[in-house]
Amino acid sequence: MNMEFVQAFEQLGKEKGIAPEVLYDAIEAALISAYKRNFSSAQNVRVSLDRHSGEIHVYACKTIVEAPKDTRTEISLQDAREIDIRYELGDVVDLEVTPKNFGRIAAQTAKQVVVQRIREAERGIIYDEFSNRESDIVTGLVQRIEQKNVYIDLGKAEAILTPSEQIPGETYRFGDRLKTYIIEVKKTTKGPQILVSRTHPGLLKRLFELEVPEIHDGIVEIKSVAREPGLRSKIAVYSKDENVDPVGACVGHKGSRVQTIVNELKGEKIDIIKWNVDADKYIGGALSPAKVVSVTINETDKTSKVIVPDYQLSLAIGKEGQNARLAAKLTGWKIDIKSETQAQAAI
Repeated sequence: MNMEFVQAFEQLGKEKGIAPEVLYDAIEAALISAYKRNFSSAQNVRVSLDRHSGEIHVYACKTIVEAPKDTRTEISLQDAREIDIRYELGDVVDLEVTPKNFGRIAAQTAKQVVVQRIREAERGIIYDEFSNRESDIVTGLVQRIEQKNVYIDLGKAEAILTPSEQIPGETYRFGDRLKTYIIEVKKTTKGPQILVSRTHPGLLKRLFELEVPEIHDGIVEIKSVAREPGLRSKIAVYSKDENVDPVGACVGHKGSRVQTIVNELKGEKIDIIKWNVDADKYIGGALSPAKVVSVTINETDKTSKVIVPDYQLSLAIGKEGQNARLAAKLTGWKIDIKSETQAQAAI
């Protein structure tokens, strides 16, 4: 193996982000296998690859014993001391056994190892990059659809959007640009498998972080998210600065900020609620857009009884109970809603 070859794969290793020493170690290990395979050797051998000249030397490693039983792995003390008088019993002697035509085999083996290690390293780099981005948002292009799975090109890697993580009723076409939420990155023999979602509540949270500078800067905090993908969501926000309206910051001028997120989620309705440390006020707000007359809470079992005007009952409950269900998810409280007339009748 000549110096130009060493320089070439060292430069390639640097470009791909692989430490040269990792490549050298891998090549030396592969050359040991190549030597034993090509020369039918049962010896204990080591290979030395000179990092500067590219020269390769193969050494048979023999242990010094009093009476050798296997000359392939053992050597007598007398024979060892003919090489170096300082040898003692139990020492290991390295005897060079480099074949004359080993350079060609070495070059071929080194090439295979470099290609394999670079492929492994690239997969490792991609895995590290995306595993560190779990619970983050990524943008990619729809590449293909197979068996209802949508494959999304993220540039360096491909993500999979499975049917269970797709928004009901949402259609995907080749070339569509999609924002998705990374839920898991798995290591596989074919490289990292990136699983993404369009239905995860975290997607909504990340979209607000991208769209609302006050959230990104930490002034406004998202306290809770409840979502029924493709239909309706509720998000509770809180401002650490009394001069900043958290709901207004999320809505934006003439609704511009929230509308951008609604468009990204293909029309999903979003209610933005002001979080409150007082559970009764928080629950009342969570039932928005319905107006609430009163909220009575039971701290022991985290239940609440909410009374609304008669004409607001259907709005408070929502279509098929959706509004009440989302409010319960958002607040973490069980909510029992009654109209004023029902409440009076129960007394």
